[in-house]
Amino acid sequence: MEADPFLELRGITKRYGGVVANRDIDLTVGSGEVLALLGENGAGKSTLMNVLYGLAQPDAGEILLRGRPLRIRSPRDAIDAGIGMVHQHFMLIPVMTVAENIVLANEPRNGPLLDHAEANRRVAELSERFGLQVRPDASVESIGVAQQQRVEILKALYRGAQVLILDEPTAVLTPQEAEELFATVRALTESGTSVIFITHKLNEVLEIADRITVLRRGEVVSSLAAEGATREELSRLMVGRDVLLQVDKQPREPGAAVLAVSDLSVVDERGVELVNGVSLQVREGEIVGIAGVDGNGQSELVEAIAGLRRPSAGRITLEEADITRDSIRGRIDRGLGHIPEDRQRLGLVLDFTLAENTVLHDYAQPPASRLGWLHPRWILQYAARLLAEFDVRGGGARTPAGALSGGNQQKVVVAREVSGDPRLLIAAQPTRGLDVGAIEYVHRRLVAERDRGRAILLVSFELEEIRALADRILVMFEGRMVAEYGPDATNEQLGLAMMLGEAGTAPV
Repeated sequence: MEADPFLELRGITKRYGGVVANRDIDLTVGSGEVLALLGENGAGKSTLMNVLYGLAQPDAGEILLRGRPLRIRSPRDAIDAGIGMVHQHFMLIPVMTVAENIVLANEPRNGPLLDHAEANRRVAELSERFGLQVRPDASVESIGVAQQQRVEILKALYRGAQVLILDEPTAVLTPQEAEELFATVRALTESGTSVIFITHKLNEVLEIADRITVLRRGEVVSSLAAEGATREELSRLMVGRDVLLQVDKQPREPGAAVLAVSDLSVVDERGVELVNGVSLQVREGEIVGIAGVDGNGQSELVEAIAGLRRPSAGRITLEEADITRDSIRGRIDRGLGHIPEDRQRLGLVLDFTLAENTVLHDYAQPPASRLGWLHPRWILQYAARLLAEFDVRGGGARTPAGALSGGNQQKVVVAREVSGDPRLLIAAQPTRGLDVGAIEYVHRRLVAERDRGRAILLVSFELEEIRALADRILVMFEGRMVAEYGPDATNEQLGLAMMLGEAGTAPV
């Protein structure tokens, strides 16, 4: 790194009431350097990046760019200073074109109107310069997630970003798409752009980063060169203890079918078929993983099984009982548990306390209630036990769910669903946003539930997670099941099936 850092944060402290989210943090980024930012859920990464991008104001400390103090009071100030951010959930307008999204708020004009030809030309020139190939005239809703991510990066570069913050950038990418992103990052740094790379995937950190800064409980615990670092060392720094990075899962003979889906089809409000004649089974003591690029029907399939969406055709049975037309409550009562992929919209009531959220399924039954009266003391004690068991941080049983970080919100959902004694557990993106220590715990719990005879349907964009946990792997492409593999399938085989809809040669 250069003797004089391009970007420097000195003594950044940020408090929320009595909670210190960042405590006296120092961080530097050199010109053309990739700095990986690691830390557990609630370690302060998001708060620190919010301070840098102008979404939060620090209580103490300063930011320097090229050695000069910089006051960032809003994202507009950050953008004007050359700091861009690509959020994990893209901030694009689907019905607009790629070029329109990129030049939005800084459009070339032809009189009072947008000059479409000039916008397309500028975007084509920018994409050529940085090796980020996109079609300027394509609508955003018609392109895949990897292309949308390129659009977000180009949007930041169009505004002159010299420091680019990438928040969990590979969360919805196939292995091949992740490699393309890494090539893009390397091209950006060769042109002098500095990149702050936030991820939970330690292999990615070791592949792409020049330096690594690790946060724990709001403080910097280490800053080290990526060269020579190991996954074990980084996980120990993040969590403060040794972490088991390999899932300990023994072969197990599955029992009878718990879930059976037959010729299931789902159409959306426009009449577009999103799930096309899908059939599958999940048996006792078995984890079946569904792999696929986001947007290929996995979400709609899960919603249909869970009762959130009515199928247009087909049949769903749970332990031989037809639940195709059952209500959500009816499915829960029959033993279906569901960890939804959208924890805030479907998993929690953010205004409710954590205690109330832990009994959303069982509040009307003893011992949570009796004769229509809730038992607050029992609910609080039950919630406190779950929060401790699943290491939920950032609040107690009386804390509103909306006050927690996303990762800790996810732990609450997992705790409630796993502890609800389901016969079938649907786990959709169960470790999204979790740190390495929490991922280790969730993986162990899922395997333990499988060994107790639970049937588990796992949907994940993380191929390492699918391969580590699943006894059978199904690949979904454009609403259909196109391949089935055993757990020994490679990332390359799965990735090709996910992108092309064609089965490889891996044995089932």
